[in-house]
Amino acid sequence: MAEHAEHPAYPVGLRLSGRRVVVIGGGQVAQRRLPALIAAGADVTLISPSATPSVEAMAEAGEITWTRRRYEAGDIADAWYALVATSDPAANEAASAEAERTKTWCVRSDDAEAATAWTPATGRNEGVTVAVLTGRDPRRSAAVRDAIVEGLRDGSLVAPHHRAREPFVALVGGGPGDPDLITVRGRRLLAEADVVIADRLGPRDLLDELPPHVEVIDAAKIPYGRFMAQEAINNALIEHAKAGKSVVRLKGGDPFVFGRGMEEAQALAEAGIACTVVPGISSSISVPGAAGIPVTHRGVAHEFTVVSGHVAPDDPRSLVDWESLAKLRGTLVILMGVDKIGAIAAALVTHGKAPETPLALIQEGTTAAQRRVDATLATVAETVKAHDVRPPAVIVVGDVVNEGPHK
Repeated sequence: MAEHAEHPAYPVGLRLSGRRVVVIGGGQVAQRRLPALIAAGADVTLISPSATPSVEAMAEAGEITWTRRRYEAGDIADAWYALVATSDPAANEAASAEAERTKTWCVRSDDAEAATAWTPATGRNEGVTVAVLTGRDPRRSAAVRDAIVEGLRDGSLVAPHHRAREPFVALVGGGPGDPDLITVRGRRLLAEADVVIADRLGPRDLLDELPPHVEVIDAAKIPYGRFMAQEAINNALIEHAKAGKSVVRLKGGDPFVFGRGMEEAQALAEAGIACTVVPGISSSISVPGAAGIPVTHRGVAHEFTVVSGHVAPDDPRSLVDWESLAKLRGTLVILMGVDKIGAIAAALVTHGKAPETPLALIQEGTTAAQRRVDATLATVAETVKAHDVRPPAVIVVGDVVNEGPHK
């Protein structure tokens, strides 16, 4: 191969389904390469006297055929592709020479220049396979591969579909507020959307990254006339989807944690429109974590309960059993409860919770404006007024408030 070193490799995608592939050597190289060969549907024969536990597990699961001995002449016969990766240079040379004679494309882990094929740095995302070769610099290949795949995943590298693409509706959880905390799938769907219907609690910074043609609709400003606001949002989702648009409903936190996502999914289903639900990082655990509060901690809390505080405990509409919650020893996380926290604290104390139970309010968690205010059940009502704590804020009640670096 030395005389051809100046020529670049010719890239090609091998279709190995049902075709014989021989792997010589059962060490770390084989462990890394075998999963992709198995995923390609290759009929893999491993020839090696020993193997790593992971490779052995593949053989035990029937994913590969393992011949437990050293390489012998003739082992590569009838193979379409070979990977030579033993710790014995003489065996590698002999296997490579056999591959050359039988015109079998062969990768050598110990001597790339003597090989007839090179393994690219490979990544996959949504049906796209990225394979990168940079000659003798595998680390650079991996870095370029990672950059491309990450760009496709998070939407920062937009590759338009040039074939017909089915419209979709996606209910996307945007996370607690920091735009970096949306899932990679959610960010990719945003990049592919024609219409985005956004909540005020969704990660607003992401909207600035959308292409100019994307229609961004503030859910709070949808005119609803004779409809309730939620019905109007449901109708907007349905109308845009029926118009052939790809629609993302961008919500704060997780769509199914006090996000009314199921109401939207049900409305779409009744209209005969399929939707995808993309879970988001819920503020109920992420915001306390960002403020240094673990919702569970060994020896302190073995459970946590998340409740909505948007209606007071004495309100007939409340579905929360505050009496039972007061008896729990774990952590209580209250969402949407800032303006009702005085009544909530009083109800917990009335039902047996100690007045000195620690409590923390984290306003605008995970954003640049995040702040934490500490109190107790006895003092929280006046503390909220004194510090002008406003929604959105997550309230954490329990001894875990005194754990972590804040203290």
